[in-house]
Amino acid sequence: MSIPVDQDRADQDRAGQEGWSPDGASPDGAGQDGAHQDGAGDDGSSGRMVAVRGPNRPPLVSNTLLGLTIAVFLLQLAGQSLLNRDLALALGAKFNEGIRDGQLWRLLTPALLHGSVLHIAFNMMALRSLGPSLERHYGHGRFLALYLLGAFGGNVLSFLLSDGVSVGASTAIFGLFAAEAVFLYVNGKLFGPAARQALRQMGGLLVINLLISLSPGIDMWGHLGGLLAGGGFALLAGPKLIVAGDYPHLRLEDARPATWVWTAAALVLVVFAALAAWGMR
Repeated sequence: MSIPVDQDRADQDRAGQEGWSPDGASPDGAGQDGAHQDGAGDDGSSGRMVAVRGPNRPPLVSNTLLGLTIAVFLLQLAGQSLLNRDLALALGAKFNEGIRDGQLWRLLTPALLHGSVLHIAFNMMALRSLGPSLERHYGHGRFLALYLLGAFGGNVLSFLLSDGVSVGASTAIFGLFAAEAVFLYVNGKLFGPAARQALRQMGGLLVINLLISLSPGIDMWGHLGGLLAGGGFALLAGPKLIVAGDYPHLRLEDARPATWVWTAAALVLVVFAALAAWGMR
């Protein structure tokens, strides 16, 4: 798929590659005018946009998580109907006493459980909206790590600061919200004015959702923990895009080393695991 990026930023990225110079950007040396949008950017860039080939990964992990979560919810409904009890919720919800008794899976399994049709509908709509675009740039493994770390971090903070029983994928969803905002911030100069507008919109959505989290019956600490874990991982290991290739065959590449991605994932995991261990004393 093609993605519009700021031409001046693209030129700067490619200028750092061996054997490339701005004068050789196009066959006639006049620049790439086929996909430009004129007007100076707020950061001093030209505001001209050029189409660059971006990653085209299918949302395998997003769709799998969505399908798995829906399947678990159907099991919850079946349990309520056949056993007159939500056995999945009883075994997997965030329940502090159970966690202190060694049921550590309760720091992750709540992300698969939901309390109502409306609850799962909102969370799965958010996953369907945010997941594919993030997974396209993050890749399957890194996106899965982001989702799981958001879920884990949210349940850990809820375990520390809330005595209530809680379920829901919103811990992971807030991690995706944070990662999307970080992605737009880190790569904002590359994508130009559209990224700045999207970042402002994302910031507004985050504020609204955090305010909603203050409502009774909503696990605010779970949301905040997912936001911190997902945002922290995104800052340390999220895609840092550069433009590579020769005109007209330009493409986006991630400059973040793979080894650092998994080091950062381990770091975030250790931090929240340490917090959980502290809360179990």
